[in-house]
Amino acid sequence: MKLDRIDIKILHQLQKNGRITNVELAELVNLSPSPCLMRVKKLQAEGYIEGYTAQINVSKLGQTLTVFTEVTLKNHRQVDFARFLAAVKKIEQLLECHLVSGGYDYMLKFVTSGIGEYQEIMEKLTDMDIGIDKYFSYVVLKSPIVRSHMPLTTLFQM
Repeated sequence: MKLDRIDIKILHQLQKNGRITNVELAELVNLSPSPCLMRVKKLQAEGYIEGYTAQINVSKLGQTLTVFTEVTLKNHRQVDFARFLAAVKKIEQLLECHLVSGGYDYMLKFVTSGIGEYQEIMEKLTDMDIGIDKYFSYVVLKSPIVRSHMPLTTLFQM
């Protein structure tokens, strides 16, 4: 499926407000409700829309700690990457895992209840012998900008 300008507008609006009504969405993208709904259903069927979630204000729930962790593996065979990923996929506090270029292999993002929980996770990972050579931790002090949506209209100008 090739996306057009209207599809991008629909995706842009839905990622900003997943609870928008079809009538409101249709108005924002200059379509009548029926064709708009058909496009949304097609975008869902084609996998462009993976789901809808609630964005939780975690600070309202209590104290948390966000840590970015650079991980370097001892070896760089496919089996080494697979073993590492299989282990970290099981960690619920791991929100993001990125294979990156540069001076290390992975950039991980953890959100934990505190430094003690983060330390336990990292000790467990290093004890598992899953190929970690070294890791560096960066504790987030403040997050002045956090966006939950991609700039679709500028990334895919049509």
